[in-house]
Amino acid sequence: MNTTQKVITRFAPSPTGNLHIGGARTALFNWLFSKNQKGKFLLRIEDTDVQRSKSEYYEQIISTLKWLEINWDEEPYIQSKNIESHINVANILLKNGHAYKCYCTEKELEEEKKLYLEKKIPYTYSKKCRNILENIANKPFVVRFKSKTEGKTILKDLVQGDVEINNNTIEDFVILRKDNKPTYNLSAAVDDYQMKITHVIRGDDHKINAFKQIQIFESMEWKIPEYAHIPLIHSKEGKKLSKRDDASTVEDYKKIGILPEALRNYLLRLGWSYKDKEIFTDVESIEFFNLKNIGKSPSKLDFDRIKSINEFYIKSTKDEILLEKLINYSELYKEKIPKQFHEVIKVSLFFLKNKSKSLEDIFNNSKYIFSYELKDDQIKKIDISKLTIIKNIHSLIKKEKNISKDYLKNIFDKIIETEKINFKDLGQPLRIILTGSEYGPAIYDIASSLGLDEFVNRLELFFAKIDKNIKNW
Repeated sequence: MNTTQKVITRFAPSPTGNLHIGGARTALFNWLFSKNQKGKFLLRIEDTDVQRSKSEYYEQIISTLKWLEINWDEEPYIQSKNIESHINVANILLKNGHAYKCYCTEKELEEEKKLYLEKKIPYTYSKKCRNILENIANKPFVVRFKSKTEGKTILKDLVQGDVEINNNTIEDFVILRKDNKPTYNLSAAVDDYQMKITHVIRGDDHKINAFKQIQIFESMEWKIPEYAHIPLIHSKEGKKLSKRDDASTVEDYKKIGILPEALRNYLLRLGWSYKDKEIFTDVESIEFFNLKNIGKSPSKLDFDRIKSINEFYIKSTKDEILLEKLINYSELYKEKIPKQFHEVIKVSLFFLKNKSKSLEDIFNNSKYIFSYELKDDQIKKIDISKLTIIKNIHSLIKKEKNISKDYLKNIFDKIIETEKINFKDLGQPLRIILTGSEYGPAIYDIASSLGLDEFVNRLELFFAKIDKNIKNW
């Protein structure tokens, strides 16, 4: 490991879609490693694909990283603003004989590919323009890098170990297109050099790019960064996770109410381990993180595990902070919770978050407080024979003006004994009446959160509805 130079890592997403879950993990690993080494973590936006890059995705990447609390150290580095430097390096490589102009037409290249396909050989460019010394006037060209044709190259990967490749398997790759725009490998190499990146930590689908970029570094006589290629994240079925999969982007997790600290903790343990420890504080994450404990095999996304970790964080979060997260989440993805209900929800969080594995669960559990609606299809689920029981409860509560747990329990116990029924026979219809749903918190908790007036009001609303629709019940 380089000990004489300050560690500088980078995360380099393209703004062509929402931030992928694998990209978030890559950003996290880069951030943790730089902080562990007391170095710098930089953000580079690779936006040179003009057709696919969009400003809304740039904003989404920025906001998502901030939401995950993965903070970069300088202003984001915008790749498109450095294109002239990339072109200048290509011209230097041309001048020094490390690159050449390729005049092959699309038709010629297609014919080459067809021949390789017929022979069932992986296609690499034939290099037929490699030794053309004179310029051909008025004929379009691309600039190709002169890759090594002999020997082997060993990539000393900090995760994968030594990776060896025959140099003749790397084609003479294009570094400048016909429109004079630089390609990925040229731009990435130049930017890494100019940003003084010491460690390139990224997905192992970039391994072949490392060999190409190293050759550019060598040809320019630049100091080569160290590389660490992380195995990709696979779906539960063991396939490479693509942007088309459900729950493939960070936004998918935000929508269902996963907390940022829970997702960050899950991603940390997805392919990395430290002893048998499962939950890490931010301080512990930075202190313990290293590259040697990253596994070499792909990791499978485990949605149940994410929810389990999220449940832990929900229960561990202070109520005032959890309320704030719930309010923000609801306004963004559900419906705004009116301010007058905030305090009621806060004091009710001790039971609302019980068995909740997400903010969405808490929202659903608390919805009866601020967004009550008793629909006919729910009323029809109530057994008409229980109507007398419900009316008895109503009259007793209204008379005594009391809905304390002890008082309610006393009433319920007497009715259960007299009517020879189970608590479920009483509790289920009451829950539907009070919440508009057959699912929800315990009756005593519902009662305490609603208060006496609203409790009575909802019973009376139910009576009014059934009086009106008794024939349809």
